[in-house]
Amino acid sequence: MVRVVFIHPDLGIGGAERAVVDAALALKSRGHDVLFLTAHHDPTHCFQETRDGTLQVISVGDWLPRSVFGRMQALFAYLRMVYVAFYLVFVSGLQFDLIFCDQISACIPVLKLSGCKILFYCHFPDLLLTQRNTWLKWIYRAPLDWMEEKTTGLADCILVNSKFTAGVFHETFNSLQHITPEVLYPIPDFSAFQKPIEQLSDDQLPTERKPLFLSINRYERKKNLALAIKAFGKMYSDCRKGHLVMAGGYDERVQENVEHYQELRDLACKLNLNDNVTFLRSVSDAQKRALLKSCTCLLYTPDREHFGIVPIEAMYMRCPVIAIASGGPLETVEDGVTGFLCQPTEDSFAEAMSKIASSSDLVKKLGEAGRKRVEEKFSFEQFTEKLDKVVNGLMSRS
Repeated sequence: MVRVVFIHPDLGIGGAERAVVDAALALKSRGHDVLFLTAHHDPTHCFQETRDGTLQVISVGDWLPRSVFGRMQALFAYLRMVYVAFYLVFVSGLQFDLIFCDQISACIPVLKLSGCKILFYCHFPDLLLTQRNTWLKWIYRAPLDWMEEKTTGLADCILVNSKFTAGVFHETFNSLQHITPEVLYPIPDFSAFQKPIEQLSDDQLPTERKPLFLSINRYERKKNLALAIKAFGKMYSDCRKGHLVMAGGYDERVQENVEHYQELRDLACKLNLNDNVTFLRSVSDAQKRALLKSCTCLLYTPDREHFGIVPIEAMYMRCPVIAIASGGPLETVEDGVTGFLCQPTEDSFAEAMSKIASSSDLVKKLGEAGRKRVEEKFSFEQFTEKLDKVVNGLMSRS
Protein backbone atom coordinates (compact mmCIF):
# COMPACT_ATOMS: atom_id res chain seq x y z
CA MET A 1 0.00 0.00 0.00
CA VAL A 2 1.20 3.48 -0.93
CA ARG A 3 -0.10 6.50 0.98
CA VAL A 4 -0.95 9.04 -1.73
CA VAL A 5 -1.94 12.67 -1.23
CA PHE A 6 -3.58 14.40 -4.19
CA ILE A 7 -3.32 18.18 -4.28
CA HIS A 8 -5.53 20.13 -6.66
CA PRO A 9 -6.28 23.87 -6.95
CA ASP A 10 -10.10 23.78 -7.06
CA LEU A 11 -11.98 20.52 -6.63
CA GLY A 12 -15.14 21.58 -8.45
CA ILE A 13 -16.84 20.14 -11.53
CA GLY A 14 -14.90 19.83 -14.78
CA GLY A 15 -12.86 17.50 -16.95
CA ALA A 16 -9.62 18.01 -15.03
CA GLU A 17 -11.39 17.43 -11.73
CA ARG A 18 -13.13 14.32 -13.06
CA ALA A 19 -9.77 12.96 -14.22
CA VAL A 20 -8.03 13.41 -10.89
CA VAL A 21 -11.00 12.03 -8.93
CA ASP A 22 -10.96 8.95 -11.16
CA ALA A 23 -7.21 8.61 -10.62
CA ALA A 24 -7.80 8.58 -6.86
CA LEU A 25 -10.58 6.01 -7.23
CA ALA A 26 -8.32 3.84 -9.39
CA LEU A 27 -5.51 3.82 -6.82
CA LYS A 28 -7.96 3.24 -3.98
CA SER A 29 -9.30 0.19 -5.84
CA ARG A 30 -5.76 -1.24 -5.79
CA GLY A 31 -5.52 -0.90 -2.02
CA HIS A 32 -3.63 2.38 -1.80
CA ASP A 33 -4.52 4.99 0.84
CA VAL A 34 -5.63 8.24 -0.83
CA LEU A 35 -6.85 11.66 0.25
CA PHE A 36 -7.21 15.12 -1.28
CA LEU A 37 -5.89 18.52 -0.28
CA THR A 38 -7.35 21.45 -2.18
CA ALA A 39 -7.66 25.21 -1.92
CA HIS A 40 -11.41 25.06 -2.60
CA HIS A 41 -14.11 22.44 -2.18
CA ASP A 42 -17.78 23.35 -2.20
CA PRO A 43 -20.02 20.37 -1.27
CA THR A 44 -22.79 21.87 -3.41
CA HIS A 45 -20.55 22.13 -6.48
CA CYS A 46 -18.38 19.02 -6.70
CA PHE A 47 -18.35 15.40 -7.77
CA GLN A 48 -20.30 13.06 -5.53
CA GLU A 49 -17.30 10.94 -4.53
CA THR A 50 -15.69 14.00 -2.90
CA ARG A 51 -18.69 14.75 -0.70
CA ASP A 52 -20.16 11.35 0.20
CA GLY A 53 -17.09 10.05 2.05
CA THR A 54 -15.75 7.87 -0.77
CA LEU A 55 -12.72 10.16 -0.93
CA GLN A 56 -11.44 12.17 2.01
CA VAL A 57 -11.05 15.86 1.17
CA ILE A 58 -9.30 18.56 3.22
CA SER A 59 -9.75 22.16 2.09
CA VAL A 60 -7.21 24.78 3.18
CA GLY A 61 -6.39 28.31 2.12
CA ASP A 62 -9.73 29.25 0.62
CA TRP A 63 -9.45 32.56 2.46
CA LEU A 64 -6.75 33.58 -0.02
CA PRO A 65 -8.09 35.72 -2.90
CA ARG A 66 -8.60 34.21 -6.35
CA SER A 67 -7.86 37.47 -8.16
CA VAL A 68 -7.73 41.24 -7.81
CA PHE A 69 -10.75 42.76 -9.53
CA GLY A 70 -10.88 39.75 -11.84
CA ARG A 71 -7.21 40.00 -12.82
CA MET A 72 -4.01 38.06 -12.06
CA GLN A 73 -5.94 34.80 -11.67
CA ALA A 74 -2.93 32.66 -12.62
CA LEU A 75 -0.70 34.31 -10.00
CA PHE A 76 -3.23 33.76 -7.23
CA ALA A 77 -3.88 30.19 -8.36
CA TYR A 78 -0.13 29.57 -7.99
CA LEU A 79 -0.05 31.22 -4.55
CA ARG A 80 -3.04 29.20 -3.34
CA MET A 81 -1.38 25.93 -4.41
CA VAL A 82 1.89 26.95 -2.74
CA TYR A 83 -0.08 27.57 0.45
CA VAL A 84 -1.66 24.09 0.18
CA ALA A 85 1.83 22.63 -0.25
CA PHE A 86 3.14 24.45 2.85
CA TYR A 87 0.20 23.21 4.85
CA LEU A 88 0.76 19.62 3.72
CA VAL A 89 4.49 19.57 4.40
CA PHE A 90 4.79 21.69 7.56
CA VAL A 91 1.39 21.83 9.29
CA SER A 92 -0.88 18.89 8.46
CA GLY A 93 0.97 16.13 10.30
CA LEU A 94 -0.21 13.72 7.60
CA GLN A 95 1.85 10.65 6.80
CA PHE A 96 2.33 10.04 3.09
CA ASP A 97 4.68 8.35 0.62
CA LEU A 98 3.79 10.01 -2.67
CA ILE A 99 2.27 13.33 -3.71
CA PHE A 100 0.10 13.47 -6.84
CA CYS A 101 0.30 17.14 -7.87
CA ASP A 102 -2.34 18.17 -10.39
CA GLN A 103 -2.33 21.03 -12.92
CA ILE A 104 -0.11 23.61 -11.17
CA SER A 105 3.60 22.85 -10.77
CA ALA A 106 4.61 26.04 -8.89
CA CYS A 107 4.22 24.26 -5.54
CA ILE A 108 6.59 21.38 -6.37
CA PRO A 109 9.71 23.03 -4.80
CA VAL A 110 7.83 23.14 -1.48
CA LEU A 111 6.59 19.58 -1.90
CA LYS A 112 10.15 18.39 -2.54
CA LEU A 113 11.03 19.45 1.02
CA SER A 114 8.92 16.53 2.27
CA GLY A 115 11.43 14.07 0.82
CA CYS A 116 8.59 12.16 -0.87
CA LYS A 117 8.21 11.27 -4.52
CA ILE A 118 6.32 13.81 -6.64
CA LEU A 119 4.10 12.78 -9.53
CA PHE A 120 2.88 15.73 -11.64
CA TYR A 121 -0.12 15.46 -13.96
CA CYS A 122 0.30 18.02 -16.75
CA HIS A 123 -3.07 18.42 -18.44
CA PHE A 124 -1.62 21.12 -20.71
CA PRO A 125 1.09 23.81 -20.34
CA ASP A 126 -0.52 26.72 -18.53
CA LEU A 127 1.51 29.26 -20.49
CA LEU A 128 -0.40 28.25 -23.65
CA LEU A 129 -3.80 28.89 -22.09
CA THR A 130 -3.60 32.67 -22.08
CA GLN A 131 -3.05 35.47 -24.58
CA ARG A 132 -0.46 38.22 -24.25
CA ASN A 133 -2.12 41.14 -25.98
CA THR A 134 -0.26 43.92 -24.15
CA TRP A 135 3.28 44.51 -22.94
CA LEU A 136 1.96 44.56 -19.37
CA LYS A 137 0.59 41.06 -19.87
CA TRP A 138 3.99 39.95 -21.23
CA ILE A 139 5.74 41.35 -18.15
CA TYR A 140 3.19 39.73 -15.83
CA ARG A 141 3.38 36.31 -17.51
CA ALA A 142 7.16 36.10 -18.05
CA PRO A 143 8.13 35.03 -14.50
CA LEU A 144 5.10 32.72 -14.26
CA ASP A 145 6.03 31.01 -17.54
CA TRP A 146 9.65 30.60 -16.40
CA MET A 147 8.50 29.21 -13.07
CA GLU A 148 6.13 26.73 -14.73
CA GLU A 149 8.88 25.22 -16.87
CA LYS A 150 11.48 25.05 -14.09
CA THR A 151 9.16 23.61 -11.46
CA THR A 152 7.61 21.06 -13.83
CA GLY A 153 11.06 19.63 -14.40
CA LEU A 154 11.48 19.02 -10.65
CA ALA A 155 8.82 16.29 -10.55
CA ASP A 156 10.00 12.69 -10.24
CA CYS A 157 7.48 11.59 -12.85
CA ILE A 158 5.33 13.56 -15.30
CA LEU A 159 2.03 12.31 -16.69
CA VAL A 160 0.19 13.83 -19.64
CA ASN A 161 -3.34 13.12 -20.77
CA SER A 162 -2.71 12.31 -24.46
CA LYS A 163 -0.07 11.84 -27.12
CA PHE A 164 -1.09 15.26 -28.40
CA THR A 165 -0.24 16.85 -25.04
CA ALA A 166 3.05 14.94 -24.93
CA GLY A 167 3.98 16.55 -28.25
CA VAL A 168 2.96 20.01 -27.04
CA PHE A 169 4.96 19.43 -23.84
CA HIS A 170 8.18 18.99 -25.83
CA GLU A 171 7.36 21.85 -28.20
CA THR A 172 6.77 24.20 -25.27
CA PHE A 173 9.38 23.33 -22.65
CA ASN A 174 12.74 23.61 -24.39
CA SER A 175 14.76 22.81 -21.28
CA LEU A 176 12.84 19.58 -20.62
CA GLN A 177 13.64 17.72 -23.82
CA HIS A 178 15.37 15.01 -21.77
CA ILE A 179 12.07 14.12 -20.08
CA THR A 180 9.67 11.64 -21.67
CA PRO A 181 6.28 12.09 -20.03
CA GLU A 182 4.05 9.05 -19.55
CA VAL A 183 0.72 9.15 -21.40
CA LEU A 184 -2.23 8.33 -19.15
CA TYR A 185 -5.59 8.75 -20.84
CA PRO A 186 -8.06 10.03 -18.19
CA ILE A 187 -10.69 7.31 -18.45
CA PRO A 188 -13.78 7.44 -16.18
CA ASP A 189 -15.00 4.56 -14.05
CA PHE A 190 -17.78 3.26 -16.27
CA SER A 191 -19.34 1.26 -13.45
CA ALA A 192 -21.19 4.47 -12.56
CA PHE A 193 -22.80 4.37 -16.01
CA GLN A 194 -24.54 1.12 -15.09
CA LYS A 195 -26.65 2.86 -12.46
CA PRO A 196 -30.34 3.59 -13.16
CA ILE A 197 -30.80 6.56 -15.46
CA GLU A 198 -32.38 9.62 -13.86
CA GLN A 199 -35.61 10.81 -15.42
CA LEU A 200 -35.22 14.40 -16.59
CA SER A 201 -38.06 16.84 -17.08
CA ASP A 202 -39.16 17.98 -20.52
CA ASP A 203 -37.70 21.41 -19.73
CA GLN A 204 -34.29 19.79 -19.30
CA LEU A 205 -34.51 17.18 -22.03
CA PRO A 206 -37.22 17.54 -24.72
CA THR A 207 -37.00 13.92 -25.90
CA GLU A 208 -39.92 14.31 -28.32
CA ARG A 209 -37.71 16.51 -30.53
CA LYS A 210 -35.40 14.48 -32.71
CA PRO A 211 -32.58 14.54 -33.52
CA LEU A 212 -31.45 15.68 -30.10
CA PHE A 213 -27.96 17.19 -30.18
CA LEU A 214 -25.97 17.69 -26.97
CA SER A 215 -22.98 19.81 -25.98
CA ILE A 216 -21.29 19.26 -22.59
CA ASN A 217 -18.48 21.59 -21.59
CA ARG A 218 -17.63 24.41 -19.21
CA TYR A 219 -19.10 27.79 -20.05
CA GLU A 220 -15.72 29.12 -21.19
CA ARG A 221 -14.96 30.95 -24.42
CA LYS A 222 -12.01 28.67 -25.26
CA LYS A 223 -14.45 25.75 -25.48
CA ASN A 224 -15.84 27.26 -28.69
CA LEU A 225 -19.44 26.58 -27.65
CA ALA A 226 -20.86 29.17 -30.04
CA LEU A 227 -19.89 26.82 -32.87
CA ALA A 228 -22.47 24.27 -31.69
CA ILE A 229 -25.26 26.87 -31.69
CA LYS A 230 -24.30 28.35 -35.06
CA ALA A 231 -23.97 24.93 -36.71
CA PHE A 232 -27.28 23.79 -35.26
CA GLY A 233 -28.92 26.97 -36.53
CA LYS A 234 -27.59 26.34 -40.02
CA MET A 235 -28.74 22.71 -40.02
CA TYR A 236 -32.13 23.62 -38.52
CA SER A 237 -32.77 26.25 -41.18
CA ASP A 238 -32.44 23.48 -43.79
CA CYS A 239 -34.45 20.63 -42.25
CA ARG A 240 -36.59 22.41 -39.59
CA LYS A 241 -36.25 19.65 -37.02
CA GLY A 242 -34.25 18.76 -33.95
CA HIS A 243 -33.19 20.34 -30.68
CA LEU A 244 -29.91 21.32 -29.03
CA VAL A 245 -29.10 20.99 -25.33
CA MET A 246 -26.18 23.08 -24.05
CA ALA A 247 -25.05 21.61 -20.72
CA GLY A 248 -22.10 23.36 -19.13
CA GLY A 249 -20.00 23.55 -16.01
CA TYR A 250 -20.94 26.80 -14.31
CA ASP A 251 -19.60 28.55 -11.24
CA GLU A 252 -21.08 31.90 -10.18
CA ARG A 253 -17.70 32.85 -8.67
CA VAL A 254 -16.12 32.72 -12.13
CA GLN A 255 -16.90 35.87 -14.07
CA GLU A 256 -16.27 34.23 -17.46
CA ASN A 257 -18.82 31.49 -16.73
CA VAL A 258 -21.49 34.09 -15.98
CA GLU A 259 -20.64 36.28 -18.96
CA HIS A 260 -20.29 33.51 -21.53
CA TYR A 261 -23.49 31.78 -20.46
CA GLN A 262 -25.37 35.01 -21.21
CA GLU A 263 -23.46 35.51 -24.48
CA LEU A 264 -24.60 32.09 -25.68
CA ARG A 265 -28.19 32.72 -24.69
CA ASP A 266 -28.06 36.01 -26.60
CA LEU A 267 -26.64 34.21 -29.63
CA ALA A 268 -29.48 31.67 -29.60
CA CYS A 269 -31.95 34.56 -29.40
CA LYS A 270 -30.26 36.38 -32.27
CA LEU A 271 -30.54 33.25 -34.44
CA ASN A 272 -34.22 32.81 -33.47
CA LEU A 273 -33.48 29.52 -31.74
CA ASN A 274 -34.94 30.25 -28.31
CA ASP A 275 -37.49 27.44 -28.66
CA ASN A 276 -34.91 25.01 -30.03
CA VAL A 277 -31.99 25.37 -27.62
CA THR A 278 -32.05 24.41 -23.93
CA PHE A 279 -29.35 25.71 -21.55
CA LEU A 280 -28.41 23.71 -18.45
CA ARG A 281 -25.84 24.71 -15.84
CA SER A 282 -23.69 22.48 -13.61
CA VAL A 283 -25.42 19.19 -14.36
CA SER A 284 -24.77 16.33 -11.95
CA ASP A 285 -23.17 13.04 -12.97
CA ALA A 286 -26.62 11.41 -12.92
CA GLN A 287 -28.04 14.14 -15.16
CA LYS A 288 -25.10 13.83 -17.53
CA ARG A 289 -25.70 10.09 -17.88
CA ALA A 290 -29.36 10.76 -18.64
CA LEU A 291 -28.43 13.33 -21.28
CA LEU A 292 -25.90 11.04 -22.97
CA LYS A 293 -28.35 8.12 -22.88
CA SER A 294 -31.16 10.08 -24.52
CA CYS A 295 -29.41 12.33 -27.01
CA THR A 296 -28.86 11.46 -30.65
CA CYS A 297 -25.38 12.89 -31.01
CA LEU A 298 -22.72 14.74 -29.01
CA LEU A 299 -21.23 17.96 -30.40
CA TYR A 300 -17.70 18.49 -29.10
CA THR A 301 -16.42 21.91 -30.14
CA PRO A 302 -13.07 22.70 -28.39
CA ASP A 303 -10.20 23.17 -30.85
CA ARG A 304 -6.83 21.57 -29.97
CA GLU A 305 -8.41 20.10 -26.84
CA HIS A 306 -5.81 18.30 -24.71
CA PHE A 307 -7.83 15.07 -24.52
CA GLY A 308 -11.54 15.43 -23.83
CA ILE A 309 -13.26 12.96 -21.52
CA VAL A 310 -16.83 13.62 -22.70
CA PRO A 311 -16.42 12.00 -26.15
CA ILE A 312 -15.25 8.82 -24.40
CA GLU A 313 -18.30 8.87 -22.13
CA ALA A 314 -20.59 9.52 -25.08
CA MET A 315 -19.20 6.64 -27.13
CA TYR A 316 -19.54 4.32 -24.14
CA MET A 317 -23.23 5.29 -24.04
CA ARG A 318 -23.50 4.46 -27.77
CA CYS A 319 -23.80 8.11 -28.70
CA PRO A 320 -22.04 9.24 -31.92
CA VAL A 321 -19.62 12.17 -31.62
CA ILE A 322 -19.04 15.13 -33.92
CA ALA A 323 -15.78 16.83 -32.96
CA ILE A 324 -13.11 19.13 -34.35
CA ALA A 325 -10.30 17.26 -36.09
CA SER A 326 -7.53 18.35 -33.72
CA GLY A 327 -6.04 17.48 -30.35
CA GLY A 328 -7.39 14.64 -28.26
CA PRO A 329 -10.39 13.69 -30.44
CA LEU A 330 -7.93 12.56 -33.13
CA GLU A 331 -6.95 9.80 -30.66
CA THR A 332 -10.44 8.93 -29.46
CA VAL A 333 -13.00 9.50 -32.24
CA GLU A 334 -12.64 7.38 -35.38
CA ASP A 335 -13.85 9.48 -38.32
CA GLY A 336 -16.75 7.87 -40.16
CA VAL A 337 -16.78 4.93 -37.74
CA THR A 338 -17.73 6.30 -34.31
CA GLY A 339 -18.66 9.80 -35.44
CA PHE A 340 -17.26 12.58 -37.58
CA LEU A 341 -14.13 14.73 -37.30
CA CYS A 342 -14.76 18.16 -38.81
CA GLN A 343 -13.11 21.45 -39.56
CA PRO A 344 -13.82 24.16 -36.94
CA THR A 345 -16.51 25.81 -39.08
CA GLU A 346 -20.28 25.87 -38.81
CA ASP A 347 -20.60 24.56 -42.39
CA SER A 348 -18.48 21.50 -41.64
CA PHE A 349 -20.34 20.75 -38.40
CA ALA A 350 -23.75 21.38 -39.97
CA GLU A 351 -22.96 18.95 -42.79
CA ALA A 352 -22.09 16.19 -40.30
CA MET A 353 -25.18 16.99 -38.24
CA SER A 354 -27.36 16.69 -41.33
CA LYS A 355 -26.01 13.18 -41.88
CA ILE A 356 -26.97 12.28 -38.33
CA ALA A 357 -30.42 13.84 -38.76
CA SER A 358 -31.14 11.95 -41.96
CA SER A 359 -30.43 8.36 -40.88
CA SER A 360 -31.35 6.57 -37.65
CA ASP A 361 -29.55 3.49 -38.98
CA LEU A 362 -26.33 5.50 -39.24
CA VAL A 363 -26.78 6.74 -35.67
CA LYS A 364 -27.16 3.17 -34.42
CA LYS A 365 -24.15 1.96 -36.43
CA LEU A 366 -21.89 4.75 -35.19
CA GLY A 367 -23.11 4.26 -31.62
CA GLU A 368 -22.36 0.55 -31.53
CA ALA A 369 -18.90 1.13 -33.04
CA GLY A 370 -18.21 3.80 -30.42
CA ARG A 371 -19.06 1.47 -27.53
CA LYS A 372 -16.81 -1.23 -28.99
CA ARG A 373 -13.92 1.22 -29.43
CA VAL A 374 -14.10 2.39 -25.82
CA GLU A 375 -14.25 -1.14 -24.46
CA GLU A 376 -11.22 -2.17 -26.53
CA LYS A 377 -8.98 0.90 -26.15
CA PHE A 378 -10.14 3.06 -23.25
CA SER A 379 -11.26 0.83 -20.40
CA PHE A 380 -11.03 1.93 -16.77
CA GLU A 381 -9.22 -1.33 -16.04
CA GLN A 382 -6.42 -0.35 -18.44
CA PHE A 383 -6.29 3.13 -16.86
CA THR A 384 -6.05 1.65 -13.37
CA GLU A 385 -3.38 -0.85 -14.35
CA LYS A 386 -1.24 1.84 -15.99
CA LEU A 387 -1.50 4.28 -13.08
CA ASP A 388 -0.84 1.58 -10.48
CA LYS A 389 2.23 0.50 -12.43
CA VAL A 390 3.51 4.10 -12.58
CA VAL A 391 3.01 4.59 -8.82
CA ASN A 392 4.65 1.31 -7.84
CA GLY A 393 7.52 1.92 -10.28
CA LEU A 394 8.07 5.39 -8.86
CA MET A 395 8.11 4.09 -5.30
CA SER A 396 10.62 1.37 -6.18
CA ARG A 397 13.22 3.91 -7.29
CA SER A 398 15.98 4.52 -4.78
